Amino acid sequence: MGYGKWDDDTYAAAKTFRAAKGLDDFGYTSATKAKSRDEWKADPALDPFGVTARECRDSPDHADSTPIAVLFDVTGSMGRVPRIMQQKLGKLHGLLQRKGYVTDPQILFGGIGDADSDRVPLQVGQFESDNRMDEQLRAVFLEGGGGGQKSESYELAAYFMARHVETDAWRERGRKGYLFLIGDELNKPRLEAGHIRRVIGDKVPQDVDPASVYRELARKWHVYYVLPNQSSYYNDPEIGEHWQAILGQNFLRLDDPGAVCELIAATIGLEERVVDLDQAMVDLAEIGSVAESHSVGKALVGVGGGAIATTPVPPALDGPDDVTLD
Repeated sequence: MGYGKWDDDTYAAAKTFRAAKGLDDFGYTSATKAKSRDEWKADPALDPFGVTARECRDSPDHADSTPIAVLFDVTGSMGRVPRIMQQKLGKLHGLLQRKGYVTDPQILFGGIGDADSDRVPLQVGQFESDNRMDEQLRAVFLEGGGGGQKSESYELAAYFMARHVETDAWRERGRKGYLFLIGDELNKPRLEAGHIRRVIGDKVPQDVDPASVYRELARKWHVYYVLPNQSSYYNDPEIGEHWQAILGQNFLRLDDPGAVCELIAATIGLEERVVDLDQAMVDLAEIGSVAESHSVGKALVGVGGGAIATTPVPPALDGPDDVTLD
């Protein structure tokens, strides 16, 4: 994966075609929900079961690949966020590449549900550099479930990203990738071994402490949790305290869900030290995201003085919570 280049005209033409034919942008979701619930499953290209690794590799087209992963909570009201993202892919790519925020971005999309109750609790696509990133995003199944326990299976997604992703950025250059988890609830108290075996296929012997998964993940990824203003949990102090304890300043509260693409791009630009917060706001205005820039500025102001502060990674714990693959 990772070949080719994004083309705005191709993206616009495909969107116009679907609109003219009355086709849902998220056609896989529409087709799947027309079936009985027992038949619901992930698109094969996004099914994590049995996957050895999703790969972000350098190529002749992209010799300095930068991995960017965006995994959405697709339960309940959060299903709106992937649709917003899909509508703004051109703006995201424009900021990342045409504004020089990062070299050779390769973007992976995925969906997060509830492993206790959903038919499709995890979906993980491929890293793409061209218009296939739009295709994989539209193939995410927006199940709209959730278990009502104020928690979703973010820790299961974190485990997959820590154990089943390989990048040349890290292997060849020691550069971290970017992972954005977008949701509005807590992790599960434990990452259950049964969930790992059933959804991913790894033969782990026992449950895992989610904190240890995030520690492992942070060695190779800049990890952010974005809380968009989608539900009553936006102002719930427990949510903020939970994620700040795990990610520190990389917990970002976004009051306008429509600004999620802009927030991702600006966050990367700041982390790469390509722009400061003021310049990022100017860039957003230039691409027509003036209203969104205010929400992005509020989300990022004070975070490292306008430049993202990398959260220190404590050493991994020894003991039963550190699970190794067979």
